[in-house]
Amino acid sequence: MFMILKTVCVGAFRTNCYILGCKTSKEAIIIDPGDDADLIQDQLRAAELLCKTIVNTHGHMDHTGANKTLAEATGAIIAIGKKDASFLENPADILPKALNYLVRGAQSPPADLLLSEGDMLYAGNIQLQVIDTPGHTPGSISLLGGNMVFSGDTIFASGGIGRTDFPGGCHEQLVESIKDKLLILPDETLVYPGHGPSTTIGRERAVFNR
Repeated sequence: MFMILKTVCVGAFRTNCYILGCKTSKEAIIIDPGDDADLIQDQLRAAELLCKTIVNTHGHMDHTGANKTLAEATGAIIAIGKKDASFLENPADILPKALNYLVRGAQSPPADLLLSEGDMLYAGNIQLQVIDTPGHTPGSISLLGGNMVFSGDTIFASGGIGRTDFPGGCHEQLVESIKDKLLILPDETLVYPGHGPSTTIGRERAVFNR
Protein backbone atom coordinates (compact mmCIF):
# COMPACT_ATOMS: atom_id res chain seq x y z
CA MET A 1 0.00 0.00 0.00
CA PHE A 2 2.94 2.35 0.45
CA MET A 3 6.64 2.35 -0.05
CA ILE A 4 9.69 4.00 1.38
CA LEU A 5 10.81 6.00 -1.58
CA LYS A 6 13.99 7.22 0.04
CA THR A 7 16.00 7.26 3.20
CA VAL A 8 17.84 10.56 3.24
CA CYS A 9 20.71 10.69 5.73
CA VAL A 10 20.79 14.32 6.88
CA GLY A 11 22.83 16.68 9.00
CA ALA A 12 25.91 16.40 11.18
CA PHE A 13 24.28 13.64 13.25
CA ARG A 14 23.46 11.56 10.15
CA THR A 15 19.80 11.30 11.00
CA ASN A 16 17.63 9.01 8.90
CA CYS A 17 14.87 11.06 7.30
CA TYR A 18 12.25 8.82 5.74
CA ILE A 19 10.00 9.78 2.83
CA LEU A 20 6.87 7.63 2.46
CA GLY A 21 4.89 8.20 -0.71
CA CYS A 22 1.53 6.86 -1.84
CA LYS A 23 1.77 5.53 -5.38
CA THR A 24 -1.83 6.46 -6.18
CA SER A 25 -2.37 9.91 -4.70
CA LYS A 26 1.28 11.05 -4.77
CA GLU A 27 0.84 12.31 -1.21
CA ALA A 28 3.72 11.83 1.19
CA ILE A 29 4.65 11.76 4.84
CA ILE A 30 8.14 12.86 5.87
CA ILE A 31 9.51 11.40 9.10
CA ASP A 32 12.27 13.25 10.99
CA PRO A 33 13.57 15.93 8.62
CA GLY A 34 16.50 16.90 10.80
CA ASP A 35 18.44 19.00 8.28
CA ASP A 36 19.25 19.37 4.59
CA ALA A 37 15.81 20.48 3.49
CA ASP A 38 17.10 20.94 -0.06
CA LEU A 39 18.03 17.26 -0.34
CA ILE A 40 14.64 16.20 0.98
CA GLN A 41 12.85 18.52 -1.45
CA ASP A 42 14.93 17.12 -4.33
CA GLN A 43 13.62 13.65 -3.51
CA LEU A 44 10.04 14.89 -3.33
CA ARG A 45 10.33 16.59 -6.71
CA ALA A 46 12.03 13.59 -8.32
CA ALA A 47 9.13 11.36 -7.26
CA GLU A 48 6.51 14.04 -8.00
CA LEU A 49 5.28 13.86 -4.41
CA LEU A 50 3.46 16.43 -2.30
CA CYS A 51 4.29 16.28 1.40
CA LYS A 52 1.11 16.39 3.47
CA THR A 53 2.54 15.72 6.92
CA ILE A 54 5.89 16.20 8.64
CA VAL A 55 6.11 13.97 11.70
CA ASN A 56 8.86 14.09 14.31
CA THR A 57 9.45 10.96 16.37
CA HIS A 58 10.73 13.24 19.13
CA GLY A 59 11.78 16.83 19.73
CA HIS A 60 15.57 16.70 19.40
CA MET A 61 16.80 19.21 16.86
CA ASP A 62 18.59 16.58 14.75
CA HIS A 63 15.10 15.24 13.94
CA THR A 64 13.28 18.57 13.61
CA GLY A 65 15.79 21.03 12.13
CA ALA A 66 14.25 21.20 8.63
CA ASN A 67 10.63 21.44 9.82
CA LYS A 68 10.32 25.17 9.14
CA THR A 69 11.76 25.16 5.63
CA LEU A 70 9.80 22.11 4.53
CA ALA A 71 6.51 23.26 6.06
CA GLU A 72 6.81 26.63 4.36
CA ALA A 73 7.73 25.05 1.03
CA THR A 74 5.04 22.38 0.99
CA GLY A 75 2.23 23.59 3.24
CA ALA A 76 2.52 20.35 5.23
CA ILE A 77 1.33 20.14 8.82
CA ILE A 78 3.80 19.31 11.61
CA ALA A 79 2.95 16.48 14.00
CA ILE A 80 4.76 15.33 17.15
CA GLY A 81 4.09 13.47 20.39
CA LYS A 82 2.23 15.82 22.69
CA LYS A 83 4.80 15.65 25.50
CA ASP A 84 7.57 16.85 23.17
CA ALA A 85 5.59 19.65 21.54
CA SER A 86 7.18 22.45 23.58
CA PHE A 87 10.65 21.43 22.43
CA LEU A 88 9.93 22.47 18.84
CA GLU A 89 10.01 26.15 19.73
CA ASN A 90 12.51 25.77 22.56
CA PRO A 91 15.02 23.17 21.33
CA ALA A 92 17.60 24.09 23.98
CA ASP A 93 15.27 22.79 26.69
CA ILE A 94 16.27 19.17 26.06
CA LEU A 95 19.97 19.63 25.44
CA PRO A 96 22.73 20.00 28.00
CA LYS A 97 23.85 23.62 28.22
CA ALA A 98 27.20 22.71 26.67
CA LEU A 99 25.38 21.74 23.45
CA ASN A 100 23.08 24.75 23.19
CA TYR A 101 25.20 26.17 20.37
CA LEU A 102 23.90 23.36 18.16
CA VAL A 103 20.34 24.63 18.14
CA ARG A 104 20.99 27.93 16.40
CA GLY A 105 18.57 28.07 13.53
CA ALA A 106 16.90 24.83 14.57
CA GLN A 107 13.72 26.36 16.00
CA SER A 108 10.61 24.84 14.44
CA PRO A 109 7.14 26.25 14.03
CA PRO A 110 4.72 24.95 16.63
CA ALA A 111 3.05 21.61 16.00
CA ASP A 112 -0.25 21.54 14.14
CA LEU A 113 -1.10 18.08 15.45
CA LEU A 114 -0.26 16.57 18.84
CA LEU A 115 -0.04 12.80 18.79
CA SER A 116 -0.89 10.13 21.36
CA GLU A 117 -1.01 6.33 21.50
CA GLY A 118 -3.29 4.90 18.81
CA ASP A 119 -3.58 8.04 16.68
CA MET A 120 -3.37 7.53 12.93
CA LEU A 121 -1.59 9.51 10.23
CA TYR A 122 -2.71 9.31 6.62
CA ALA A 123 -1.44 10.32 3.19
CA GLY A 124 -3.33 8.66 0.38
CA ASN A 125 -3.14 4.93 1.11
CA ILE A 126 -0.42 5.37 3.71
CA GLN A 127 -1.54 4.63 7.26
CA LEU A 128 0.77 5.02 10.24
CA GLN A 129 -0.29 4.19 13.78
CA VAL A 130 1.28 6.10 16.66
CA ILE A 131 2.91 4.08 19.44
CA ASP A 132 3.98 5.98 22.56
CA THR A 133 7.58 4.94 23.32
CA PRO A 134 8.86 7.41 25.93
CA GLY A 135 12.29 7.19 27.51
CA HIS A 136 14.67 8.85 25.06
CA THR A 137 12.46 11.90 25.53
CA PRO A 138 9.15 12.19 27.39
CA GLY A 139 7.14 12.35 24.16
CA SER A 140 9.04 9.94 21.92
CA ILE A 141 6.83 8.01 19.55
CA SER A 142 7.25 5.17 17.06
CA LEU A 143 5.17 4.80 13.90
CA LEU A 144 3.77 1.46 12.78
CA GLY A 145 2.69 0.89 9.19
CA GLY A 146 2.04 -2.64 7.96
CA ASN A 147 5.17 -4.68 8.57
CA MET A 148 7.34 -1.62 9.25
CA VAL A 149 8.00 0.43 12.37
CA PHE A 150 9.84 3.73 12.43
CA SER A 151 11.43 3.78 15.87
CA GLY A 152 13.13 7.17 16.07
CA ASP A 153 15.87 7.02 18.69
CA THR A 154 14.16 4.38 20.84
CA ILE A 155 15.86 1.32 19.37
CA PHE A 156 18.66 0.80 16.84
CA ALA A 157 20.19 -2.16 15.03
CA SER A 158 22.40 -4.65 16.91
CA GLY A 159 20.95 -3.98 20.34
CA GLY A 160 21.39 -0.23 20.40
CA ILE A 161 18.99 1.90 22.41
CA GLY A 162 18.51 5.63 22.72
CA ARG A 163 20.44 7.90 25.05
CA THR A 164 18.74 8.85 28.28
CA ASP A 165 21.28 11.32 29.69
CA PHE A 166 19.66 14.37 28.11
CA PRO A 167 17.02 16.32 30.07
CA GLY A 168 13.76 14.36 30.20
CA GLY A 169 15.38 11.01 29.44
CA CYS A 170 14.69 7.95 31.58
CA HIS A 171 16.51 4.64 31.05
CA GLU A 172 13.95 2.52 32.90
CA GLN A 173 11.12 4.03 30.89
CA LEU A 174 13.00 3.50 27.63
CA VAL A 175 13.61 -0.20 28.38
CA GLU A 176 9.94 -0.59 29.29
CA SER A 177 8.89 1.03 26.00
CA ILE A 178 11.13 -1.32 24.03
CA LYS A 179 9.95 -4.45 25.84
CA ASP A 180 6.25 -3.64 26.07
CA LYS A 181 5.64 -1.72 22.84
CA LEU A 182 8.18 -2.77 20.21
CA LEU A 183 9.47 -6.26 20.97
CA ILE A 184 5.89 -7.56 21.06
CA LEU A 185 5.60 -6.92 17.30
CA PRO A 186 6.04 -9.87 14.88
CA ASP A 187 9.59 -11.07 14.25
CA GLU A 188 9.47 -10.06 10.59
CA THR A 189 8.59 -6.43 11.34
CA LEU A 190 11.18 -4.18 9.74
CA VAL A 191 12.65 -1.55 12.04
CA TYR A 192 13.72 1.77 10.57
CA PRO A 193 15.58 3.70 13.28
CA GLY A 194 16.54 7.34 13.57
CA HIS A 195 20.21 6.57 12.93
CA GLY A 196 22.10 3.70 11.36
CA PRO A 197 20.94 0.64 9.39
CA SER A 198 17.55 -1.02 9.45
CA THR A 199 16.91 -4.25 11.32
CA THR A 200 14.02 -6.50 12.33
CA ILE A 201 12.13 -7.02 15.55
CA GLY A 202 13.20 -10.66 15.60
CA ARG A 203 16.89 -9.77 15.49
CA GLU A 204 16.55 -7.12 18.18
CA ARG A 205 14.49 -9.34 20.47
CA ALA A 206 17.20 -12.01 20.25
CA VAL A 207 19.88 -9.46 21.21
CA PHE A 208 17.77 -7.87 23.93
CA ASN A 209 17.01 -11.22 25.57
CA ARG A 210 20.58 -12.46 25.77
